[in-house]
Amino acid sequence: MDIFNYNPATMMSWLLTLLRVSIVMFMLPVFNTNNIPIPVKAAVTLVITLAIWPKLSLAGGGVAALHPFTLGLMVLGEVIMGLVLGLAINFLFMGIQAGGELLGFQMGFTMIQFADPLTGNQTGTAAFFLWMVSLLVFLLLDGHLYMIRGFAASFSLVPPGGLLITHTLLDQVLALAAQLFILALKIAAPVMVALFTVEVALALVARTSPQIHIMDLGMPVKISVGFFFIGLLLTILADHVANFIAGIPGLFTNLLRSMSPLFAN
Repeated sequence: MDIFNYNPATMMSWLLTLLRVSIVMFMLPVFNTNNIPIPVKAAVTLVITLAIWPKLSLAGGGVAALHPFTLGLMVLGEVIMGLVLGLAINFLFMGIQAGGELLGFQMGFTMIQFADPLTGNQTGTAAFFLWMVSLLVFLLLDGHLYMIRGFAASFSLVPPGGLLITHTLLDQVLALAAQLFILALKIAAPVMVALFTVEVALALVARTSPQIHIMDLGMPVKISVGFFFIGLLLTILADHVANFIAGIPGLFTNLLRSMSPLFAN
């Protein structure tokens, strides 16, 4: 007699849902920081899984996974799905951070590196500042809610065990990676042009007045001009984040359709 009404298929569908949610949640820029305890991350992941799973029609999701090889393929598919959806969001912040690294190099902050307490990696001051501002804007504009909504819709287009890796998916991931570098240049280009103008002006001053210690004068001027234009850049940065948030539903839809068996033909 089964007093607990245990159903292996139902339990398997819940585990696959938990796997997809956990991979995406742990890759998000809000949750992949070291200052959030792992039990808190696990609790948030479990709550979101329990909120999504009862609304899914995955009652038979574990029947096909009784064979260990099939089960391994389903788990691998959920891992790939989580990585793709997580990278789709992280590309924005990686592009902004790359632009910040370019700015730090132009401003003379190359030797000023510190241990980022959020990620544990070595990062520049300008890159960390822009990354933190973009993250705060992302949360302020409810970007995380758009993301969770689009993530919940992934189960209707790509059920557990139904992932397809097509050339369209690879093309979209490569296009997102290309947008990373384009965004970095868009973020850094205005400030880099201003700093290049300052360097040309300092070169002319050094040429006309050799008695001036150009190194002592140049660094404070470049840093001051750099911070001034970074302040002007924050509005542009907020617009980029807002446009990205508005495009999250379409971004997730295109990625999921390229992985869905419903749109294979």
